[in-house]
Amino acid sequence: MWPFKKKNIKLAETGIFDGFIDWHCHLLPGVDDGVKEQEETFEILSLMESLGFKKVYLTPHIMEEIPNNPSDLKERFSKLCEAYTGSLELHLGAEHMIDFLYTKRLAEGNVLQIEPTRQWLLVETSFINPPMGLDDIIAKTFSAGHFPLLAHPERYCYMRESQYKSLKQRGVLFQLNLPSLAGMYGPEAKAKAEYILEKGWYDRIGTDTHSMRVFSTMVDSSVSRRLVPNLLQLRQD
Repeated sequence: MWPFKKKNIKLAETGIFDGFIDWHCHLLPGVDDGVKEQEETFEILSLMESLGFKKVYLTPHIMEEIPNNPSDLKERFSKLCEAYTGSLELHLGAEHMIDFLYTKRLAEGNVLQIEPTRQWLLVETSFINPPMGLDDIIAKTFSAGHFPLLAHPERYCYMRESQYKSLKQRGVLFQLNLPSLAGMYGPEAKAKAEYILEKGWYDRIGTDTHSMRVFSTMVDSSVSRRLVPNLLQLRQD
């Protein structure tokens, strides 16, 4: 039998986790729909360490349904860091839903940047419908001194190529969810993730981890071998 290479490859075998920087996860315990207990947070962080992760940005939700306040999140994050004894570099950000609360807090200056030195602000929209006045809100985000990093654009059912291209031309950054490439959100999100990745439109990458179960499933999953070079280019600080 000819030694043909398989079309897919295990994520753990791609080298992606060596020095990996996770720009999006829900590991701050007890603040949103992510991890509930600190013990599970530390279990996931320990597994990340063993895989070769370098840095993790904890990005809890801020939205009308989960109106976390940045000051409260900073206090909880500080306590988590005091208890953490591992080797990962931990940072705090937030995943802001573009809704009424976002526009209100944006005007007040009460938002939580994921990367203050670059003035990046992680934002998301509904998966099904675009927020009213999205273009205007993006413009206001820039005017307020923030560079929007759009979380998992491949998961927005309403977005098409022209919208992705328009957002990129305006300077919006894109963050890929690694589980999307593994097909964990369904075939449409997977196909769109592969398309955007091959276009070179992604700027950063994250796991969007909400639990150990989901994280372990992602680690054991496979991706298309042809995408590995594009994927490895996203391992940047």
